[in-house]
Formats: sequence, structure tokens, C-alpha cells
Amino acid sequence: MGPTASGKTSYSIDLAKKINGEIISADSRLVYKGFDIAAAKPTLEERQGIEHYLIDIVEPEIDYTVANFSDDAKVAITKIVEKGKIPIVVGGTGLYFRILLEDFALPRVEADLKLREELEKLPTEELHKMLSDLDEGSAKKIHFNNKVKIIRAIEVCKILGKPMSVAQGKKEPEYDVEWIGLNFKNREDLYKKIEKRVDIMVETGIVEETKALLEKHGRIGNFINTIGYKEILSYLDNEITFEEAIAQIKLNTRHYAKRQLTWFRRNELINWIEQ
Repeated sequence: MGPTASGKTSYSIDLAKKINGEIISADSRLVYKGFDIAAAKPTLEERQGIEHYLIDIVEPEIDYTVANFSDDAKVAITKIVEKGKIPIVVGGTGLYFRILLEDFALPRVEADLKLREELEKLPTEELHKMLSDLDEGSAKKIHFNNKVKIIRAIEVCKILGKPMSVAQGKKEPEYDVEWIGLNFKNREDLYKKIEKRVDIMVETGIVEETKALLEKHGRIGNFINTIGYKEILSYLDNEITFEEAIAQIKLNTRHYAKRQLTWFRRNELINWIEQ
């Protein structure tokens, strides 16, 4: 695991070759078909013949939850082990790792689409205040601008009738895990990697990809709330210039990387490899 642009893809493929492994993606955006350039989805060429799981498995309209991921990842782990190979879980979505590989249990609550539709109309600031009233513990952990996670937390609280932080429990870890974290000694080196990645996204057609996804799916939540697409949409709506959109993608990605590192550093078992 590690922040975006830390080199997880190439490291994991090299590791898979060395230890006869196959890779399970733990990335909340790589599951979606068509989310290629903005999500930095590894191409078939980049995968170098190593089998990858949980990439391109659902359409963006599907609300793919951490519970879905946990169920699907366990099936993949069993399949890989039965082949006599070693499962390597790779990604940057901290909650996926926590639910699958740590001792953390998440309550399973079905989506309430009507409630979500009502909450989606409210400003993020108001939603965060609502969550604080329902569950102060969860409100402190969820970034105040992360509308998707705030809505989900409110949904869980309302359906269960109690704070999500109270409903969450502990379980016995199911797997023997060796934790590997990738990062840079110098934070500026990570930021340079992020900026280079965004420049490559522009060169490989993120604007065209955004237009195609907009035409195919419309302004669905998983699309408009993904870094890369949301900034380009603002540009296409003539709200900002192209240069401003690219600058915002770089800034928002840096902020996201900082949140990833904050999340991962809660796990004291991670062996960090710093470049």
C-alpha cells in the first residue's frame, strides 16, 4: 500500500514475479469500467502477464461498497491460493485493507437510494454538521469535503439507529499478512511524481475520456466525485480554464495522498520502504 504515484503497480508486479504471486486490486476506482486514465489503471501491457483481480468489474452506476470488495477479495484470495500462488493485495484505499486484512468489522447496511438522493441535494458543510450530530466519532475521521463518505455514514447511522462508530466492531484477523508500504523520504519527491502523472494523464487523453464517460453515464456520483474527472468537468462547464483544471487536479491529488498516508500510518505493522 501507499499514496498515489508511489510506485505500487511496478513494485507489486516485480514482487509477483519473484514470489509466484497474483494481484488483487484494493482501489475503489479501479473496479469501475471506463475509469482508466484518471484512475491510473494499469494497462494489460503494464501488468506484464500477471493476473489481476477486481479491476473493471462493475459499471460506474453501481455503488461498489467496501463489503462488496471484502467478499470479492476473499473469493480471489481462495482462488489464488488454490492455484498454489501467493495473493498480493495492492492499492491505496485504506478502508479496503482495514476491513479485509485487519481486525476491523464493518456493519453491513444496504443502500437507501431515496435517502441518498435527498442527502445529495444538501451542501457538504450541512451534511458534515448532520453527521457530527449523529456520530461525532465518524465525523472527526471523515474529511469534511468527502461528500460520498459523509452521506454513507449518515445512511448507516439512520438505518441502524445508532452511531456508525458504535456499530463498528472488532474481529479476529483472517489472514497472515506481511504489510509493505511504499513512500518517498522527501514529500516533495512524491508531489513531483504526482504532477508528472497528471501531465501524462493530459497527454493520454483525460479530457476525451471525461467527455466519453459523461456522454455514456451522465453526471452520476461515482463519476463527478472522482479526482481528475470532476476538475475536467468544471473546465467543460466553462467554470474554470483548462490550466486551472490541471492545477486543481494536482492540488487535489496531493491532498488525497496526504490523507492516504495519515490513514496508513495508523497501522503500526506496515514495513515502510522509502525511496
